[in-house]
Amino acid sequence: MNILSNWLREYLPALEVSDRQLADDLTLRGIAVEGVHALPDGGSLFEMDITTNRVDAMNHYGIAREAATIYGVPLLQLEDRRVLNAEGEPGCVPTEANGAYPVRIDAPELCGRFTAQVIRGVTVKPSEGIVAERFAQIGQKPISKAVDITNYNWLSMGHPTHVFDLDTIEGGIIVRRAHAGEKITLLDGSEKTLTTDDVVIADEKKALSLAGVMGGWDSRVTEETKNILVEAAWFDPATIRATSRRHGLHTDASHRYERGADLGACALANRLVTRGVIAACGGEAIGPMSDVVIEAQELRTTKRPHVALSVEEVQRLLGTTIEESTAGHLVPADVVEQYLQALGCHLRPSADAAGYEVTLPSWRLDLEREIDLIEEIARVYGYNRFADTLPSFSGGVIALPHAAKEEIVRTTLLALGWTEAISSTFASETDSALFTTESAVPMGNPLNAEAGNLRPSLLPGMAGMLLLNSTRDVAAVRLFEYGTVFIGSTAQVNEHPSLTLGAYGNASATRTIDAADALFFEVKGAVEELLSRFVASAPTFSGDNLPKWIAPGRGASITLEGKTIGWFGELTNEERERRKLKENVVLAELNVPALFAFDLKQPAAKEPSRYQAVERDFSFLFADNITWAAVSQAIAALNIAEMISLQPVEIFRDAKGKAVPRGEYSLLLRTVFQSPEHTLREEEIAGWQEAIVAALIKLGGKHRAA
Repeated sequence: MNILSNWLREYLPALEVSDRQLADDLTLRGIAVEGVHALPDGGSLFEMDITTNRVDAMNHYGIAREAATIYGVPLLQLEDRRVLNAEGEPGCVPTEANGAYPVRIDAPELCGRFTAQVIRGVTVKPSEGIVAERFAQIGQKPISKAVDITNYNWLSMGHPTHVFDLDTIEGGIIVRRAHAGEKITLLDGSEKTLTTDDVVIADEKKALSLAGVMGGWDSRVTEETKNILVEAAWFDPATIRATSRRHGLHTDASHRYERGADLGACALANRLVTRGVIAACGGEAIGPMSDVVIEAQELRTTKRPHVALSVEEVQRLLGTTIEESTAGHLVPADVVEQYLQALGCHLRPSADAAGYEVTLPSWRLDLEREIDLIEEIARVYGYNRFADTLPSFSGGVIALPHAAKEEIVRTTLLALGWTEAISSTFASETDSALFTTESAVPMGNPLNAEAGNLRPSLLPGMAGMLLLNSTRDVAAVRLFEYGTVFIGSTAQVNEHPSLTLGAYGNASATRTIDAADALFFEVKGAVEELLSRFVASAPTFSGDNLPKWIAPGRGASITLEGKTIGWFGELTNEERERRKLKENVVLAELNVPALFAFDLKQPAAKEPSRYQAVERDFSFLFADNITWAAVSQAIAALNIAEMISLQPVEIFRDAKGKAVPRGEYSLLLRTVFQSPEHTLREEEIAGWQEAIVAALIKLGGKHRAA
């Protein structure tokens, strides 16, 4: 949001620091100023980034309060006095009934307070003067004098207000739940169909406003308006947040209400707006201000129980400072008192005189416990003013049970050239059904339809990250994510870690692998290398019973010691087109708990042999249904200790069936033999050769002698 330094200084007449220094000091205290821009007529425009829990600082007065606390200067109070008539004198004109405007709250769980003030005889024109000037400086759109006063007020003191054309209201004001299917046309011209989860400000016959979000079109103030009703209220944050998301509306009012507005500020906000409207538009305030308060909501906000604060605990947790002037290099008790009072807390000495009973300010709903107050003291004092010391500690660091295995997973993939990434914890219902057969956990109040479930798989997020890279013209991507997935129901959520890999682009053909298959086998190789770190037999791969996201014939399940621990394969063409992925994509997902059931291999040093190694090649014809896994397992079963290497050197198929019959392929194998104890003799090697040939013939191969 944008803040004007000159506006801040109106509340801080004794503030002497420069705008730049003010911006730096606010930022160090967590009220971030991301940009400072000098204005032609003096002063500066601050670009602010206020965290969601600090709704009290989303206005000029709230930030002025922070500055007053930091520098210890007086803060002028907002004018809280009786409304003024057109001549500027205090006073009000009683109605014929000599009473306030009728207000009824029929949804006390959704609306905790509602104030209303009638103003008659106004003249509504475009804004001018200081309101128009400041709106132009901060980029706020002007509408009319009456409406602009409400916007000026929340920019000033933070509480949203609204003005209705009084003559469009039939009967009194009723705050209620919307009727199912009830329709309302809002100020932006859109028509919304409401549900009973929405709260509306209505009259006896119709809804006037979508409470806490946006006013209604039919009750808006125009240049023809002569009589106005000023409203300032407090609404339940969760209700406003849900309404805002449900109807796709995010307004200045909803931004503040859904983060927790100040119930105690309603009457003051109404009086300030009433005074401003009368000063700008003329007219008179008629009757006393209506003010309906729900006691149960007061107990949650303005009348929360006090918090016990121990000065000794403050000093113990915050530790020593770098200030030589403080006794024992600790935050002094008078500084604790000064800061908390400046922030709006009321302090009363505790019975044991060792601390305080702190009454919390109504505008700081984020303060709930003693530790929150201690954090506020540290924040205002300045973290940079504390000494760099470590807390006392006894014992040792205890690693989590699977920490070593997680480290091996990461270091192995990083060493292979893969990059770790993090995706969203949410997934759409469509993706949840596509990438897993498990039950997904639906969200009660999702941000949007594309994030309606807690992710039951990491694959949707991986596919999204690959698309993001592809649309930014990244030629080749190798990503992996180690994260948590969620299955079950809202009543019982089960979570466990999972690992996914995703790749596209720049996979080169080799002597044994075509270019079209290179990416597939690169991912397969990464999986095999990762699994080789665990104490288990070599993994087996099968093309049967694959998930529906894998293209037919272009994927495999991964089995380790007879248990399926994951899948990998190419994403189907339909899914690629739906996601607008232009490149061929290979994905893999591993069940981490199943993988971590195996122990890690322990590194062991072995003295290299001093004797010469011997290579021997074998050429065979195999039927297409005989896999490399079957070939390698048949040779491994011979238990030839001196065979230190086995690899395919060349795979050849002849589409015409001349050199190699159709349905078969030619495989050139290379073995390497070496003994750690002696130079190999020809008869030893010949014996192993005969055993290998016999094993492969038994498997169904045809030996092609040189």
